[in-house]
Amino acid sequence: PLSPAAVVGAGLGGSAAAYFLQQHFGPQVQLDVYEAAGVGGRLATVTVNKQQYESRGASIHALSLHMQDFVKILGLKHRREVAGKSAIFSGEHFVLEETDWYLLNLFRLWWHYGISFLRLQMWVEEVMEKFMRIYKYQAHGYAFSSLEELLRSLGGEAFVNMTQRSVAESLLEVGVTQRFVDDVIAAVLRSSYGQSVLVPAFAGAMSLAGAQGSTWAVEGGNKLVCSGLLKLTKANVISARVTGISLHSSEGRALYQVHYESTEGQGSAFYDLVVVTTPLHPSRSNFTFDNFDPPIADFPGAFQPSVTSVVHGYLNSSYFGFPDPKLFPFTSILTTDTPDLFFHAMDNICPVNISAAFRRKQPQEAAVWRVLSQQPLDKPQLKTLFRSYYSVQVTEWQTYPRYDAAKALPPIVLHENLFYLSGVEWVASSMEMIAVAAKNVALLAYNRWHQDLEKIDQKDLMHKVKTEL
Repeated sequence: PLSPAAVVGAGLGGSAAAYFLQQHFGPQVQLDVYEAAGVGGRLATVTVNKQQYESRGASIHALSLHMQDFVKILGLKHRREVAGKSAIFSGEHFVLEETDWYLLNLFRLWWHYGISFLRLQMWVEEVMEKFMRIYKYQAHGYAFSSLEELLRSLGGEAFVNMTQRSVAESLLEVGVTQRFVDDVIAAVLRSSYGQSVLVPAFAGAMSLAGAQGSTWAVEGGNKLVCSGLLKLTKANVISARVTGISLHSSEGRALYQVHYESTEGQGSAFYDLVVVTTPLHPSRSNFTFDNFDPPIADFPGAFQPSVTSVVHGYLNSSYFGFPDPKLFPFTSILTTDTPDLFFHAMDNICPVNISAAFRRKQPQEAAVWRVLSQQPLDKPQLKTLFRSYYSVQVTEWQTYPRYDAAKALPPIVLHENLFYLSGVEWVASSMEMIAVAAKNVALLAYNRWHQDLEKIDQKDLMHKVKTEL
């Protein structure tokens, strides 16, 4: 039987991996989860005026089945939706504005962009429909030993190719116009990944699905999913930074020694199985792997720096062409890829706990805005967006892979029972992608441990799953 197992990182990937490992291996597994910063990882909140706000990773797609499950199991609630309108700003004017009236929105899109909008929807739906097969495969216990195999089983070579070519190229191919790509697609990708239409088609499709589907968030903050899953699995959370893993063998079996640093100093512990959920890129971690033969190679690729500024202040609506702030109708502003635009997106955000009496601030009142940019905003830039402000809280992250830099997808299996979860973000980065990867890693670890090779990298799964039903 598997005795102790370790998970490195207590963000969504780590907490979901711990939960799924326990589900498959059983409650007797001892689980140690190492976390240097705080449980929740990038699902962090900031406090303004005694209220908490999501600083990143805010919305979850309606089709995110694992996230939906977590919320149910943990007895959490969906946060109440507070309606708001969005618009796309070019630096000079709004290229697209949402209205209260759904049909008018459709008509505007149609009028401006013709059939592009429909072609985009069909393209995204086709990708999502195939992607949704993963839930069926996972429910039947099937796992994949590489990201390529996982993608192949869902959408064949076409899905693998979608990680290698840009979303712009794929959309132009299905007849979406360049103008629609520049105005609308660019704005969505800037607001989600802080990058251009050169991101790979698969990552782009996932981000566009989130933009046009209905989304939700967790009442009290999305990070409650992480702390909840760790509590539920009774995992032993060790607050320490893992510095490396070395390989030992005992009685012909691999044994992994996890080395860590905590406030008490340095320590280490031995495990049968380890799942690493923090990014293994030289720029992000100085993680060492010792005694592995062949050695574990370096991970290619870089991360995109991104900055979140949570500003409590008065919007300067005249910058957006509304001299009278009372008339400013938008709660969310996306931007096109214009050289002198210094921010990617900004939205008027609601606290993580929304009371029944909550209402959005009027546009002329001071509100809490979240501004996403690549560099920290300087004083003149803040003064451009806000007439005046009470506070600015800045979080600098390396959140998303720099997608244009990626050539090959990172591996999932680093050694017999040593697995890497974060590589999935090079396919697409969203809460649900990470949850899917966590479930896959747990199934893969379980199937390999029990030598159940029938359940790994099977071909023609659609057919197999149908006959099993």
